[in-house]
Amino acid sequence: MARRLSVAALAVAMTLVTALSSAAAETSSWQHVPVPAQVRPQAGLNEAVAVGPDRAWAVGTDAVGREAPGFPLVLRWNGQEWQRQGLRGIRWQGELLSVAATAPKQVWAVGRDSAGGSRLLRSNGTAWRESRPPSGVALTKVFTGGGETWLIGSRGGAQALLRRDGRGWQDMPVPPGTVYGLHVKAADDVWAAGASDAGAAVSHWNGQEWQQTIVYGFPRAAVGSVLAVSPTEVWAGGTGGFIGGPPGRPIPPLLARFNGQAWNRVVMPTNFGSVTSLTPTASGSLGWVAVTRSQKFAPPGGVPPIVPGPDFLAWDGQSFTEYDEPTVAGESDSSLLRLAPVPGTSTVWSVGRAGGPESTFTPRILRFD
Repeated sequence: MARRLSVAALAVAMTLVTALSSAAAETSSWQHVPVPAQVRPQAGLNEAVAVGPDRAWAVGTDAVGREAPGFPLVLRWNGQEWQRQGLRGIRWQGELLSVAATAPKQVWAVGRDSAGGSRLLRSNGTAWRESRPPSGVALTKVFTGGGETWLIGSRGGAQALLRRDGRGWQDMPVPPGTVYGLHVKAADDVWAAGASDAGAAVSHWNGQEWQQTIVYGFPRAAVGSVLAVSPTEVWAGGTGGFIGGPPGRPIPPLLARFNGQAWNRVVMPTNFGSVTSLTPTASGSLGWVAVTRSQKFAPPGGVPPIVPGPDFLAWDGQSFTEYDEPTVAGESDSSLLRLAPVPGTSTVWSVGRAGGPESTFTPRILRFD
């Protein structure tokens, strides 16, 4: 009898654990993660990269004021908390715009100083030092992948793309129009997201030349993020553009998918905003879409007619699951959402900036496990 009771009790306990686990899975959400206390007021983050569960970096600026241009900011995740990382010997004022890593001891960041000059930083995983930027190029972004490191910038008012060849930076051909984002898979397999006179455009570099296709041929449409899963599955996100309308009119987001033959617009559960980031799962397929300033139409007869939309969309291969960013006391919603997946895991970071008290702004870090 005692044994029967023990087995019954174990069965009940297992059922309860399963139910609780299922409930926890159903209620998974994005969580707010505090920034270090050393970060001064009026700060923001622009981008992050992770190379493992205990190694991630986020870059931006802090102490921005009406008279002070601010200082470059680097935060490092050690597996337990975010810590401000010292920039010894780096005394210029300005902002770090982008960060990427080819390995735990090979991390790059680009930025600009208060005089408008480009800055290129390199880390061995522990300390940061200045690296000589390409001559005459105003840098805006750094991308890595497949052992490659690429830079986006401009020179003399024209777009510039550069690739590190082991000894220095080599100028690369540039596709027509403007490039805003890259997905680097190999030296001969690079995807570029941007815009041309014909609309939002994605170009592919095969090691010899760029081949460009129009993702969405609508005026002022553009894509800034691209994710190549395979030659027959490529995603691009940005804004759909518009013509006319009153100032401040909301712009529709744009998400498109390439099937190897043509690009097709993907219906999203939001009507306005901008797709600012796409990120893969551990297997490389599309995992998350971030939509900044997301808004959607209210149900018929709703007041107001436009309400907040989902900030994050999780893709399971068939449909989206909607997620909102958490409410943070004393802060408004994020005005920038940049995703950074943790390789080999289901964890994803989101960094950006949110509105603070009295028209200030503050850094925002979110995490989904």
